[in-house]
Amino acid sequence: MPHRYFTRELGGGQAALTGPDAHHLAHVMRARVGDTVVLCGPDGLEYTGTVAAIAPGRVEFTVSEGAPSKAEPAVHTTLFVGYPKQGKLEEIIRHSVELGVTEIVPFFSRYCVAAPKKEDAKNERYNRIAAEAAKQAGRAMLPRVAPPLPDFAAVCRALSDFDKALFFYEGGGAPLRGLLQPGSVQRLALITGSEGGFCPEEARQAAAAGAVTVGLGPRILRCETAPLAALTAAMLLTGNLE
Repeated sequence: MPHRYFTRELGGGQAALTGPDAHHLAHVMRARVGDTVVLCGPDGLEYTGTVAAIAPGRVEFTVSEGAPSKAEPAVHTTLFVGYPKQGKLEEIIRHSVELGVTEIVPFFSRYCVAAPKKEDAKNERYNRIAAEAAKQAGRAMLPRVAPPLPDFAAVCRALSDFDKALFFYEGGGAPLRGLLQPGSVQRLALITGSEGGFCPEEARQAAAAGAVTVGLGPRILRCETAPLAALTAAMLLTGNLE
C-alpha cells in the first residue's frame, strides 16, 4: 500500500512535502524520482503523487486528479468530550479518528477532575496524535483537536453550528436509534462527559441549547469508553460503518 501524506501545498497538478514528512519520505522510506504515494490535501480528496524532485527538506510531485475517499464518512461529526485525567484524552483522540470523527473539542465542566495545565503544548501533541491516527486509518483529511472550552456554557453556545446535537446523559433519554438514519444529518455534534459526568444544571443547559438528551444503555461506561461508543453508534446508524 502506498504511503500516505497530508499537505497544503497541492494544486495545479503539482504538490510538495516539507519538514518531517519530506525527511521521512526521502531518508526513511528512501524514495526515488518516479515513486508514488497517496497525497491528501485540505479538500479532503485523495491524489496519487509521483515524486518529481527531491531536495533538502522538500519533495515535489506531479499529482493525478483528486478522487473522493471511501474512508471519509458522509457526516461531519464533532465530538465534544469532557476533559478526562491521566492521558485518557490521547486514547479518545486516537480511536475516534479511526472511527471517522471530524473534530474533537475537549471541555471543562462542573464535575471535571482534570484542571487546565499547559494546554497549548498539549494541543500540539494532541493534533500530532490525530494526524498519525489519520495516516494509519487511511483517512483523507486531518481531524482537528480544538483547544479546550473553559466550561459547559461554551459548549452550548457552539451547538448552533450543527444540524443535530446529541447530549449523552447518564440519566438516560431518547432512544438513539430513532434519531439518526443514513442521510438524515450532515453536521452532527456528540457530547459526552468527564469522569464525574454532568450535573443536572448542565443537562438543562444542553436541552435549552437544542441538544437532544440520549442514553447509552443501562451500563455505566467510563469517560473514555462513552465517546467511542457514541461515535460508533452514530457512524453505524448513519450508514458509515458499512
